[in-house]
Amino acid sequence: MRLRIMIAAMLVLLGGAARAQVTVAIACGAVGVEFALCRDAAQEWAAQTGNRVQLVSTPSGSTERLALYQQLLSAGATDIDVLQIDVVWPGILAPHLLDLAPHIPADIRAQHFPAAIANNTAEDRLVAMPWFTNGGVLYYRRDLLERHGRTVPETWAQMAETALAILAAERAAGNERLLGYVFQGRAYEGLTVNALEWVHSHGGGTIVEADGRISIDNPRAAAALRQAASWIGRIAPRGVLNYAEEDARGVFQTGNAIFMRNWPYAWPLMNAADSPVRGQVGVALLPKGGAEGTHSTTLGGEQLAVSRYSRHPAEAAALVRHLTAAAEQKRRAIAGGFNPTLPALYQDAAVLTANPFFGTLYDSFVNAVARPSGVAGDRYNQVSSQFWNTAHAVLSGEAEAEAALARLARNLQRISRNGRW
Repeated sequence: MRLRIMIAAMLVLLGGAARAQVTVAIACGAVGVEFALCRDAAQEWAAQTGNRVQLVSTPSGSTERLALYQQLLSAGATDIDVLQIDVVWPGILAPHLLDLAPHIPADIRAQHFPAAIANNTAEDRLVAMPWFTNGGVLYYRRDLLERHGRTVPETWAQMAETALAILAAERAAGNERLLGYVFQGRAYEGLTVNALEWVHSHGGGTIVEADGRISIDNPRAAAALRQAASWIGRIAPRGVLNYAEEDARGVFQTGNAIFMRNWPYAWPLMNAADSPVRGQVGVALLPKGGAEGTHSTTLGGEQLAVSRYSRHPAEAAALVRHLTAAAEQKRRAIAGGFNPTLPALYQDAAVLTANPFFGTLYDSFVNAVARPSGVAGDRYNQVSSQFWNTAHAVLSGEAEAEAALARLARNLQRISRNGRW
């Protein structure tokens, strides 16, 4: 039954006017309000052009979605025309993606962050257009910190100490369900993101450096993972080892955590009319590894690409242009808290009113730490899976940090073919 059977069942057909020309299938994200925002914008494009848009629901987990994309594209399947892809996938999927440069004028491309365009360029081909950028932030319960006379922590150690103090006081007052810190601890790409933030904030490098050197086996990286492991069972529940973004948000938004690491998409959800923590949440830079550490956030974000096997490449590229344009990025920033890839929107009054921290954390987003996808190329997925499994083993107590990182370095050396990425 072809690979269509592998695509999650929900298909939403938008448009349907008698003048419809072609049907363009697009795979959008499913985290928070992503799907609804994509649906509404695609419907707008369909109404304007007379085409139809079919929304394809794919797995919400990045690892599972990449595997599905790879299987579909390797088979030359025509099921999906436009694909939402992670910031680390352009190099992996490039051979199967259309060059968008002929379809999107240079002056429009120049409006985006240069680094985002460079990230999406492989072998001199623009294989994707940036849709939104991302950086992890620290969400905190402002009301709880104020109640207990605490300030926003600057370091991870201060965060843990603050969480322990507030937990003790709150539990003594009968609040038994409260947790200290929730994050993305499941063995998947989200843990690579979190663990890289810990490591880099301690000065432990970026797993593989830009020159191809494998740097992860070092004392600062080991100290970062040991510190994170010390949170499990103390300020973070053991269940966090199976948390993804929405699991962490669910706990925090119901009022059951003091601190949370997540993406900016969670901000409007925290402040929705039915949110139990509405008006009680603050946002700050992720903590430093120590007094001499840095505030580190891993570069995230999503792009839109067109499959080389699309039956309607021109129309698919036109849909990408519509969805990544300034008007749509502004709407997504206001309605969903998605960081634009257009610098001009960070000075837009409506965007800053909806997301006040966009201004104060702007430099953090722009200077976010990149995962080693550029140097690792099509081997990045192997690098990341090795790293997240190593981090998960340390967090769960199955391995000691130093020995685990030494083993990881040996495995990465083999994957890199002795450093020849």
